Amino acid sequence: MTDQRTDAIHPYDRPSDPAKRHSARLTDGPDRAAARAMLKAIGFTDEDLAKPLVGVATTWIETMPCNYNQRRLAEFVKQGIRAAGGTPMEFNTIAVSDGVSMGTEGMKASLVSREVVADSIELVVRGHLLDGVVCLVGCDKTIPGAAMALGRLDVPGVVLYNGTIYPGIYKGRRDATVVTVFEAIGAYRAGKISLDELYEVEQVSCPGAGACGGQFTANTMSTVMEFIGLSPAGLNGIPAEDPAKDEAARRTGELVMDLVRRDVRPSSIVTHDALENGIASIAATGGSTNGVLHMLAIAHEYGLRLDIDEFGIVADRTPIVADMQPGGRFTASDIYDAGGVGLVIRELLKRDLLHGEARTVDGRTIAEIGAAVVETPGQEVVVPIERPIKPVGGLAILRGSLAPDGCVVKLAGHERRQHRGPARVFDSETACYEAVRAQRIVAGDVVVIRYEGPVGGPGMQEMLSVTGALVGEGLGDSVALVTDGRFSGGTHGLMIGHIAPEAALGGPIGLVEEGDPIVIDVDRKALDLDVPADELARRRARWSAPEPHYPGGVMAKYAALVSSASEGAVTTGERMTAGLRRG
Repeated sequence: MTDQRTDAIHPYDRPSDPAKRHSARLTDGPDRAAARAMLKAIGFTDEDLAKPLVGVATTWIETMPCNYNQRRLAEFVKQGIRAAGGTPMEFNTIAVSDGVSMGTEGMKASLVSREVVADSIELVVRGHLLDGVVCLVGCDKTIPGAAMALGRLDVPGVVLYNGTIYPGIYKGRRDATVVTVFEAIGAYRAGKISLDELYEVEQVSCPGAGACGGQFTANTMSTVMEFIGLSPAGLNGIPAEDPAKDEAARRTGELVMDLVRRDVRPSSIVTHDALENGIASIAATGGSTNGVLHMLAIAHEYGLRLDIDEFGIVADRTPIVADMQPGGRFTASDIYDAGGVGLVIRELLKRDLLHGEARTVDGRTIAEIGAAVVETPGQEVVVPIERPIKPVGGLAILRGSLAPDGCVVKLAGHERRQHRGPARVFDSETACYEAVRAQRIVAGDVVVIRYEGPVGGPGMQEMLSVTGALVGEGLGDSVALVTDGRFSGGTHGLMIGHIAPEAALGGPIGLVEEGDPIVIDVDRKALDLDVPADELARRRARWSAPEPHYPGGVMAKYAALVSSASEGAVTTGERMTAGLRRG
């Protein structure tokens, strides 16, 4: 398709739009005739190619509900871009469902997918010299993956979350989520509910499109995106099936064009202060411990120093003010109905617990967003900070002889803060799940799941099948679990993950033997293996690294490059740099 030229200026001589800071090299002048010809083959015109080219990155996939509405939303984003004088170019990347793959070998692919999302968005934007990008995200790893890509590219960009799933209705209560199903599996295995009851839970818990409904990892990271400024305030929280989501997508398309014209780049938004705001949002909402892993990775891609201990410092001064599942009563659609996460901003600003002057992609500061929030009368989801749900935030960083480089414990509000018990040791999540299923775990035990770290798994699979089964069997309040893997945002109970160094790299968790006393003391920020040093030295002398699970392919490549969980489990860190130097 070609334009019927009516003006005197030849298309090759047309002055370039000043906002085509990158794409002019792709489209302008006679030397780019071949590229223009190929783009015209799919419908672009001379007029289209004279405008800034803006990517619309989707993570649509037919393997889960989490990202399922993105094809539709992309059309509205593109409408907004066109209306604001840009030319949208849609492209897609991949996603792996935590919920669907949970408890299988496929779960190891989930965290790896975060790097693939970041890599593929980076490659398309670099490869096609795009002037800006809107990233449509949904499930857990697509959100940080998009934010990481924007950090690498530093072209004007926006992250728009496609929205939470609505909760299902079970036994007259509108609060069922996928975690309800996992816990029902445990209850069925313990003989507490029938097979028909389990099937009923399965039928109602996930009623439509959208990401998992509590303040699990997807909604935690959606909240983080608003607090660090990469998402327009208030738009992420609109549920996936709310009619208002389409207009939110259109507005996001218009917004990115404003950023492109003014050359507002992610590096001017995501600062260390913004990262502290994001940490506070996790703490104040009882959010997922995966937020620690992902924010460390985001900081790395923006060249910002962020230490794992900073999460504990921020959490210790930040009360929980949102009564969210899994530790509380409400789902993400409930907080939207209450007035949105801006209510959390408002409450934290009362005590100067946020950097209010931090700017966001919609041009407002965090303080301005908090001041503009409209609260629904009578809402109970976000409480006044003067009467918090819990005086300190929903996570802590522990160190000790079992975790010299740190680990993360989720504290949604009701967990024990001390526990001492005998180790029950499993070298994989699968082996542990079989033991839980056979009811071989008893009250007081400390379940140890190792060789599931970034390198050892590889991919740090989540343990929701295990933790859900423990809760379903009634052991959630009487056992503890420690792992060099990670947990779903839906996990609750005394569960400690991200132990570093991991077992596969010689960490102390690899030296634990059945029955060893393990001591957890959240108040002391300690996780210790109560075994004499000389005995540990003898064990270390006998220890050898296991053979890798994958001899080739993407999993092996990931294991060869990935950093420690305490550094965000990134593949662009010191191990990559060392490999480049050797090359």
